Amino acid sequence: MKKRSNIITVAIDSPAAAGAGTQAKLISKEYNLLYLDTGKLYRMAALLKIKNKNFNYLYLKKNMAKLKLSSLDNKGLISDEVANTASVIAQDIRIRKIIKNFQLSCAYNPPTKYSGSVLDGRDITSVLMKDAMFKFYITANVKERAKRRFIEYKKLKKNITFKEVLKSLKNRDKLDKNRKYSPLKKTKDSILINTTKLSKKSCFYKIKAIMDNKIYN
Repeated sequence: MKKRSNIITVAIDSPAAAGAGTQAKLISKEYNLLYLDTGKLYRMAALLKIKNKNFNYLYLKKNMAKLKLSSLDNKGLISDEVANTASVIAQDIRIRKIIKNFQLSCAYNPPTKYSGSVLDGRDITSVLMKDAMFKFYITANVKERAKRRFIEYKKLKKNITFKEVLKSLKNRDKLDKNRKYSPLKKTKDSILINTTKLSKKSCFYKIKAIMDNKIYN
C-alpha cells in the first residue's frame, strides 16, 4: 500500500463513550488531519447487515469499495441495536480484513490537503497503526461513560433509560476486550488519558501539550 511520507499520524483507542471521538475531532482541526472514526465503519457494516437479509462478505466488500467518509455521518448509525451488532460482527476476522483496507488508506495515504491522519477505535494502536507518531489510550469509568451516552440519546429523543445504557456499555466493553481478534487493550507505548474528571477542553490541552512538544521541538 502506498504511504505518504512525513505526515503526522495519531492513533487513539478507547472503550465506548470515553470521549475519544471528541478529542480526535479537536486534534484533527488543530493539526489539519484527516479524521476517521473507525467504529463507524463497523456500525455501517452492522446497519447493512440489519437492513439486508442477503448480507454477505461480497456485499460488504462492494459497499466498502464505494464508501465515502460523508456517509459515516448517517444518523442511523447511532442506535443501541447498531452498536451491539457492530460489536458482534467486529469479532469476524473476514469482516475486519475488508474494513482494514479502508482504514489503512485513510491512516497512511490521506488526501494531500491534510497534514496527516487521526484515527480512533479499538485496535488502532495495537494493530492498525503500530508505528503512529502519537498513540493514546483514552478512558473513563463506566458510569461516567454511560452518563455521557445517556445524555446523547436524550438529545436525540431516544426512549431509553440510564440503566439500559449502562448495561449496554458493560456488554460492549466485554465484547470489545474479550474478542479473539484485535481486542481492545492499552499498549505499553500508548499514553493513558483518563477523562472521568476532565473537561473536554482540559483533556485536549493535555494532549496538545504532548503533541506540540514532539512536533515543534
